[in-house]
Amino acid sequence: MNALPRPLARTLRWTHRPAVVLATWLGLVLALLAVALASGSSEIALADLPRLLFMPDDSGAAEIVHRLRLPRALAAIATGALLALAGALMQVLLRNPLADPYVLGLSGGAALGALGVIALGGGLLALHLGAFAGALFSVLAVFGLAHHELGRIDSASSPDAAPRLLLTGVMMSALTMAGVSLILTLAPNDQLRGMLFWMLGDLSGADMPAAGLLAPVLLCALLWPFGRELNLLLRGPGPAQMLGVNVGRLRALIFLLASAAAALAVATAGTIGFVGLVVPHGLRLWMGNDQRVLLPASALAGAAFLLAADTLARTLMAPQQLPVGAITAVVGAPLFIVLLTRGGGRK
Repeated sequence: MNALPRPLARTLRWTHRPAVVLATWLGLVLALLAVALASGSSEIALADLPRLLFMPDDSGAAEIVHRLRLPRALAAIATGALLALAGALMQVLLRNPLADPYVLGLSGGAALGALGVIALGGGLLALHLGAFAGALFSVLAVFGLAHHELGRIDSASSPDAAPRLLLTGVMMSALTMAGVSLILTLAPNDQLRGMLFWMLGDLSGADMPAAGLLAPVLLCALLWPFGRELNLLLRGPGPAQMLGVNVGRLRALIFLLASAAAALAVATAGTIGFVGLVVPHGLRLWMGNDQRVLLPASALAGAAFLLAADTLARTLMAPQQLPVGAITAVVGAPLFIVLLTRGGGRK
């Protein structure tokens, strides 16, 4: 095969540098944030945004930006980042690109716990605790039921060695969705529509606490020292153990952090699919498997993806709003098929 021309080769090397990759995604998130704040039933000029953000007045435009659009946009950024991080972590744990919070039952368990709290009239803190408990229970149940399959992953070198584990996750997701359906059936009529919209993924009433907005940054900072160990885990638990990785501790860390990320995302915006599946998988095909770069890049790309989807959900049929989960499914499913087609020929 002929070598690439030198200018093109230098360009490709430059665009794959970690600082350039992360700066590019951060710039895209900021650009999409500006579009999200300016778009809606009441259009706001982009040139007016700095004044409205940093020197707000009593105008209606400032009220729209600070009370309606900015909290929703920040919640979309944090939720997308959390879902992408949870998906990337589960894909490392299983060494399988098809793993994500939705497929493995984390999202379903979190939704079941959160809806149970809503049905009982619990507050915001109880909602987040219920979602975390449901997500953690689901992932522990999946790995407990598929214990023998987990042993096969330990001894296998193929990244596709966990079909039964994934199927167990799908069955757990179906079981939790059955519980969700039961709650929806028994819910009072005045709560039912909000619950249904929330189950499809909804950021219209998102109320993420300030700590939640920093959660993706804290997760990336916490995972950064374990980047080398995560890379070694991709070779298999056996080789990683021989190279000094405490596999049990690392797996426990992945369990807890992925569950917490999925739970916080679900408690904020409901069940949103494809973000945790498409984003880390697409980035892996593009930039490789170095988790020290892939994890923060996934967080930024997930934030950009969900923010763009939520902006479309608000503006496509304005003033009527669509569930953001429907937008991510419509965009994510064909995109994932394309990624599988392109990735299938990689050696």
